[in-house]
Amino acid sequence: MAYDIYFDNAATTRVRPEVLEEMLPFLQDGYGNPSGIYGAARANKKAVDLARERTAAAINARPDEIYFTSGGTEADNWAIKNAGPGHVVTSAIEHHAVLHSCEYLQKTGRAVTYLPADPYGLVYPGDVKDALRPDTVLVTLMFVNNEIGTILPIKAVGALARERGALFHTDAVAAVGHVRIDVEAMNIDMLSLSAHKFYGPKGVGALYVRRGVDLKPLLHGGAQEGNRRAGTENVAGIAGLGKAIKLAVSEMDGEAKRIIKIRDTIIDGVLKTIPGSRLNGPRHNRSPNNANFSFDFIESEPMLHLLDFKGISVSSGSACTAGSEEPSHVLLGIGLPHETARGSLRVSIGRWNTMQDAADLLKELPPIVEKLRAMSPLSKVNID
Repeated sequence: MAYDIYFDNAATTRVRPEVLEEMLPFLQDGYGNPSGIYGAARANKKAVDLARERTAAAINARPDEIYFTSGGTEADNWAIKNAGPGHVVTSAIEHHAVLHSCEYLQKTGRAVTYLPADPYGLVYPGDVKDALRPDTVLVTLMFVNNEIGTILPIKAVGALARERGALFHTDAVAAVGHVRIDVEAMNIDMLSLSAHKFYGPKGVGALYVRRGVDLKPLLHGGAQEGNRRAGTENVAGIAGLGKAIKLAVSEMDGEAKRIIKIRDTIIDGVLKTIPGSRLNGPRHNRSPNNANFSFDFIESEPMLHLLDFKGISVSSGSACTAGSEEPSHVLLGIGLPHETARGSLRVSIGRWNTMQDAADLLKELPPIVEKLRAMSPLSKVNID
């Protein structure tokens, strides 16, 4: 199956051929359990170790600080639910894997502070500093907002947490492979990532845990992953993650420049040709692959269906909330009115997108918005 124009790379990416090639041996003849002591097992353990080294190198960590998981959601849950007794600081625009984990902590008696974001999706270090308490044990703040692309001030927030003796976790699922990350320089204690956001397979991710951090297992069973994450390793998926992250980081600078040209063409075109449109998030301090818009007097769902009919795949925001009747909590969190937040469009660009794709989107989108507005009673009232 292939899509005509796929602009939903923030939801998931296509597996690169090189990554698939790395995975295939472990899905066929190389099926040994890496915990065994015989030759087939040792070969698979070697593949897991190589992926661990590649993942660590991508974020300037040590291999023994990388723990493979089933994805970003598990990694977020693991990091947050292990917060000891005490206070947690996060933001109101986090991914639901973080927000719901924090809600779980509240149900178990822990205090959680949810910091607001400004109209561009930025959380200020000064607000974090003011929220820190003597009993704060964890600060968790996303690296890049998965919906509007804002890059958060991770280094500064990490420094504040460390100064106060609190652990600092960042959900970097939307950041890895797209922006530079250095866990040492950025004062990061724990970091979540997921392979399918940078052209690796679904169902595999990792949690970086700084050496010395006491992180108890979320899953109990065997002694895999240094006795911290039980379960037979997904060798093919882990090998794919390792290959994908190595490729993404090595090609990041050149690919970012190419994607930014496509992104900026789309941003300029939408704002110029569609009245009542706005860019959500900052113009420049954003992930290279993200452009998020809101349109007055229309709703997202019919817009997405009409674009799909034209062979263009886009989304209104996080895939984890697809089907919800409520507008994005991120867009509400940056101050958009309820009715405006319902008319959002996220365009997320990937390695297979071209300038022609941008031109096709800019050709099809304006008449679709115009058609939907012509049907909207809100638009008619405003015009009158």
